[in-house]
Amino acid sequence: ARPGVMAGLGGFGALFDLKAAGYDDPVLVAATDGVGTKLRIAIDTGNVDTIGIDLVAMCVNDLVCQGAEPLFFLDYFATGKLELDAATRIIEGIAAGCEASGCALIGGETAEMPGMYEAGDFDLAGFAVGLVDNAKIIDGSEIRRGDNLVGIASSGLHSNGYSLVRKIVFDVLKMDVATHVPDLGRTIGEELLTPTRIYASAIESLARDLPLRGLAHITGGGISENVVRVIPDSCGIHMFEGSWDVPPIFPFLQKAVKIADNEMKRTFNNGIGMIAIVPEQVTSEVVARLRGMDEKVFIIGEIVKLSETGSRIDWVE
Repeated sequence: ARPGVMAGLGGFGALFDLKAAGYDDPVLVAATDGVGTKLRIAIDTGNVDTIGIDLVAMCVNDLVCQGAEPLFFLDYFATGKLELDAATRIIEGIAAGCEASGCALIGGETAEMPGMYEAGDFDLAGFAVGLVDNAKIIDGSEIRRGDNLVGIASSGLHSNGYSLVRKIVFDVLKMDVATHVPDLGRTIGEELLTPTRIYASAIESLARDLPLRGLAHITGGGISENVVRVIPDSCGIHMFEGSWDVPPIFPFLQKAVKIADNEMKRTFNNGIGMIAIVPEQVTSEVVARLRGMDEKVFIIGEIVKLSETGSRIDWVE
């Protein structure tokens, strides 16, 4: 729970008192998401303990891109036949994700749907609501040439690109989830189920004291497609090639089937899970603050004038 929650679980609807959240001119921000075919790996391994963290992360990481504080979360869990132990572990993961992001788990739906799902299969979706003062909405409109892009490291693949990942690992490389991969230092199943990193507390801490002009959650579409969503039409981006540490899972996948660099950039986060666009004069302070919160941080690009070719993003050495 958190301040504002008015009732426990069990009612037909969950109540939340916005006045208790302490905002002057509150604007609601909402996001919904799932974890895609990463679920298949959780089901096949029987390790469903952290998939709920992924679910919360995919929703709240979107919320904070507008400067919102996550308030509450609801989940949808559907299966053919409810297996209580597995369901409990899934919900405990969701609760852990909510705790890490500072939002309340105030409701949800558990649906048994015989004939819709094979034995042991399930589906997950989530819905999160956050709050931001109207004057503090981060919408990219203040982004200017000379601003820096500060990349915050991902924990790995997060929850995108798993249809391709599963094809590479299980169809091409003929691995199973218990296969130990020396380059990764663990089994492929453990690597692929690494939970998505939750950036809510780090971004909230920055937004309280420092100017954040834009935020991009790096999900499907990778860096190339997600960053351009938040910059003005008159601006372009110079991304600094090789400016951050790439986790070993990405070169492992790329080498396995010779994926082109451009395709890697469009499909995966490649080691950067969140990008903050900040004025040059506060960049060092932003980096220091994030590192003080145990985040791995890199200056990965800058905002420039839109190129004559009209390219929104150029990769430079």
